[in-house]
Amino acid sequence: MTDMVYGTLPSRDGEPILPRWWNTIDRLSLGCVLLLFGCGLLLGLASSPPLAARNGLDPFYYVQRQAFFGGVALAVMALTTMMSPVLVRRLAVLGFVAAFASLVALPFLGTDFGKGAVRWYSLGFVSVQPSEFLKPAFVVTVAWMMAAAHEPGGPPGRAMSLALTLVIVGFLALQPDFGQACLVLFAWGVIYFVAGAPLTLLVVLAVGVVGMGTLAYSSSEHFARRIDGFLSPDVDPRTQLGYATDAIREGGFFGVGVGEGQVKWSLPDAHTDFIIAVAAEEYGLLLVLFVIGLYATIVVRALWRLRRERDTFTRLAGAGLACTFGVQAMINMGVAVRLLPAKGMTLPFVSYGGSSLIAGGIAVGMLLALTRTRPQGKIGDILISRGR
Repeated sequence: MTDMVYGTLPSRDGEPILPRWWNTIDRLSLGCVLLLFGCGLLLGLASSPPLAARNGLDPFYYVQRQAFFGGVALAVMALTTMMSPVLVRRLAVLGFVAAFASLVALPFLGTDFGKGAVRWYSLGFVSVQPSEFLKPAFVVTVAWMMAAAHEPGGPPGRAMSLALTLVIVGFLALQPDFGQACLVLFAWGVIYFVAGAPLTLLVVLAVGVVGMGTLAYSSSEHFARRIDGFLSPDVDPRTQLGYATDAIREGGFFGVGVGEGQVKWSLPDAHTDFIIAVAAEEYGLLLVLFVIGLYATIVVRALWRLRRERDTFTRLAGAGLACTFGVQAMINMGVAVRLLPAKGMTLPFVSYGGSSLIAGGIAVGMLLALTRTRPQGKIGDILISRGR
């Protein structure tokens, strides 16, 4: 009866790897990722020439770089989707160790590129943001810890993962990067919730987050300035939020026309944090809704496919990756329409940035690998193997 409900995929010995991969992967979600990358290139053609002109570069310099890094990201994503959940877990743990070490060394070896937050390593020809690579590895590592806690005689995975999360949040706050810190806390909360956390504990943790936010407001001028700007009833038209608000208002339903937008000439981060404002001005609400639909499809499809998954680790890691991916997109677009305070967070696969693109490719590659259709063992065999 269980197999009738959940279904199984017959495995044929000797079947070539590519046909097997194509038959088991979520092709609709894969197509949505490719469309998001295409939208990123389209918007890059509109948003990056003004920045290139200010820096004395070829008009399509940043578009070419985005295409290169996007190609690398898609290749990495494709390779990652072919991995088994066990291999995903092993490589993610190794990647987490490397990314965490890079995060720890960031205050001593990193740079802020004049933005007031030390988040990057400058390698001359390219910059690397460790927190982007930390997120997907962190999600899988925490899922592994919590899944291990479900095993008979397993380690205290919940307590260990919470301690690790608080350490990471502390290092992110030192940069300061409160947006990524909130995203890490959210990812841990999602995994803990899916793992069966009591609601009262989640409420206590939410109160703790509010308390930490209050402390950050009183101790960090960078954080306080962004919160004050968000809470102010009047938007300064000379700020990035002011420019973005005007652009979205001017775009209306159908936009002002391709290449006719003006916000890209005023917004320093039009190609990264506020790229959705460029989309809204030139292409209107139609393109924005299309982009939102792509993100929603990826997240909902992943959660729908994970509902039949019986392996605890796969279920926890997949849910964490899907929700983190969706919430990052929601935060980026929420900032542009002034529903959230500015956080300096990219729009996955759409914003310019090598670290963001490649890390996004790794994260979605892991998600697609975990949601591939695979034979499910009988539930009785799973319980017997756990000694229940």
